[in-house]
Amino acid sequence: MSVKIHDSRQVREFLEQVSGLDNEQGSPRVKKIIHRVLSDLFRTIDELDITPDEYWAAIAWLNDLGAAGQAGLISPGLGLDHFLDLRLDAIDAQLGIDNPTPRTIEGPLYVSGAPVEQGFARLDDGSDPDGQPLVMHGTVVGADGKPVAGAQVEVWHCDTRGFYSHFDPTGEQKPFNMRRTIIADDQGRYRFRSIVPAGYGVPPGSPTEQLLTALGRHGQRPAHIHFFISAPGHRKLTTQINLAHDPLVNDDFAHATRDGLICQVTERSDQASIKAHDMDGPFGEIEFDFRLTALVDGVDNQVVAQRRRANG
Repeated sequence: MSVKIHDSRQVREFLEQVSGLDNEQGSPRVKKIIHRVLSDLFRTIDELDITPDEYWAAIAWLNDLGAAGQAGLISPGLGLDHFLDLRLDAIDAQLGIDNPTPRTIEGPLYVSGAPVEQGFARLDDGSDPDGQPLVMHGTVVGADGKPVAGAQVEVWHCDTRGFYSHFDPTGEQKPFNMRRTIIADDQGRYRFRSIVPAGYGVPPGSPTEQLLTALGRHGQRPAHIHFFISAPGHRKLTTQINLAHDPLVNDDFAHATRDGLICQVTERSDQASIKAHDMDGPFGEIEFDFRLTALVDGVDNQVVAQRRRANG
């Protein structure tokens, strides 16, 4: 159809009314954003000749998405989380800030309040029968290039089934399994023992999978481990490492893989390594240093205060 009404005076005035631009109440910022979003949506309906059936199918999908609590899952799937990272990268570039350890998306499965350990932590509780023992260690380095004593390393990851504690549909995992906060030692060193996590996919048949299927895309993630790294005088780093052995390491539906964050798991079976890390037998090892950046004019210009509320 060739009918186009978006640019008519009637629709322009209607957009100002529904977005509140015709009154003095409310939030000017919210009004501006809603006006832009609605204007772009109206134009899309016009230009693509979206039918009422298609529109109401989308509304039904949004209802299903909300009922499933998957807004935080489709957001990275549609690249929105990665786009926010790209914008932060561009802002840093404009400020002349280099990020030796790249930022990448948080994901929707962080849980605050994990047990705090000094220097070393055992993340897993030993209950995963398929878990390959893993040791990961390294140093947190500050903006001055020196180790940061007492830096805080928050770490979380899934089990070999792809399930996270607190979100495990089987209910088998205890609270805070494979979640810890590690306080680096006086030389900025952290170390933890756990198991090598598996990759995983979005829930089968879920609203997220339905949309990805319609886009001709899969909903799988490679094996990865999440981190928050923070220290006084530095910006909080949100990042994750992806494991190089996973065949999807460069085909992550959440677009989280970044250069500098792909890690090899080195197999260790020699007695010297086993003894050095106080292991019972062969294990995988990852060594990775995190490099922080300084505050900008005394402020962390990238911390996201509303993220905890968004994750519910």
